[in-house]
Amino acid sequence: MPHYDQEAVNVVIEDLKDVENVPPSETGSARELVILNRREGLEDVFDALEQLVTYRVNAVRKQSALRRLMGLGRGLTQDRIDGEAQKRVKNLIVDKMTEEIEKLRESGSLEAKMKNITDIELKTIAVEKQTMVIEDIGEYTVEAVSKDIEKLFEQAGRLLGNGLHMDYWRAHAEREANEVKVEVVVLTQNHDSMQSLEKFAENEFYKLYEEHKRSIALLKEQRRKYYERLRLAASDPQSIPWMLPESIDFNRSPNAPVYEKHLYLEKDGKFRADLGNWERDVLEMELQDENIVGWLRNIDRKSWSLEIPYHDAGNIKSMFPDLLIVRKDEQGFQFDILEPHDPSRNDNLGKALGLAEFAEKHWDLFQRIQLIRKKRGADGVERYYRLDMGNTAIRNKVLRITSNTQLDQVFDEEAKP
Repeated sequence: MPHYDQEAVNVVIEDLKDVENVPPSETGSARELVILNRREGLEDVFDALEQLVTYRVNAVRKQSALRRLMGLGRGLTQDRIDGEAQKRVKNLIVDKMTEEIEKLRESGSLEAKMKNITDIELKTIAVEKQTMVIEDIGEYTVEAVSKDIEKLFEQAGRLLGNGLHMDYWRAHAEREANEVKVEVVVLTQNHDSMQSLEKFAENEFYKLYEEHKRSIALLKEQRRKYYERLRLAASDPQSIPWMLPESIDFNRSPNAPVYEKHLYLEKDGKFRADLGNWERDVLEMELQDENIVGWLRNIDRKSWSLEIPYHDAGNIKSMFPDLLIVRKDEQGFQFDILEPHDPSRNDNLGKALGLAEFAEKHWDLFQRIQLIRKKRGADGVERYYRLDMGNTAIRNKVLRITSNTQLDQVFDEEAKP
């Protein structure tokens, strides 16, 4: 836009930032983009941060556990982390396919299901020319030709992926070819068998990933991303290592205030940001703690953001807590997640449960995980009250609630200034 009113744009931006007096999503014009670099002298802090995790909701297309497991085995072999992984994974899956087919055989259902595929029932009828009366002449059965079986076999292969149908066929090469192929077709058409196969593949995927995750973390970024995509392709959100980059892009206004101790700084050694009122107040309270060595203004939907999943009306969504605080004590670094949030918003229950579920899974990585509200206390004074999901008793209470009213009650009973 060659001719536009900069002042009007700034007014709109400020209005967006003041909505409901809560921490804003990052807004600004392209002229305000700055590059921030890691603060010097914090190498040990960033090393410790590498132990933390984040999530990426709906970042990649979902894949079956079978495809993910095969992809993991192939990657580990190609990257020379585990030279036998690809072969071992394939054999594990083929053995499981064999096991599921034998279950069907033992239950007595395999033969009948195979017969439905290999035998085609035909009926002959006759129509009397003058009366147009239809008369059944008889029924008979013909065998499906190899071409028909092959077509179904290829369809089964597309469902399994990675040529697993051919691997099963080769593993049973001593038997009649069409019989083996029909077994694969029956397997892929049986819901319970496929569910069992998927569950098996999912468990094996995580076992294999956990075994080699330290070696994966040492790979170059492009290859690390390959394994990250495999994890994220699961049907349920999966945690991945939180890898903060050397530099990040950040939007701010030209006259944004300066804040101390941020993990990333501009080239002049300062950090400037346009914080919401609640966000600013909470940060100022935190910075009074002499144990704080740094903090991060977390931004929505950046490649480096700290992201936490939560459920809303049956959908999985993402939240991006506003502040990450880094403190140091005699035991080392402590990491806190702080989320000031307006209680009038409809997403309060979902986000509270999301933070509680995150804390339940990752309690060993974060010290405080707080949902924060500004409200009037019994003395009539407005303060910021903190509901800490890092506290087991509080977390358990939150995990049991089903409404915003119940959440308000837990806040009244358990939140501390």
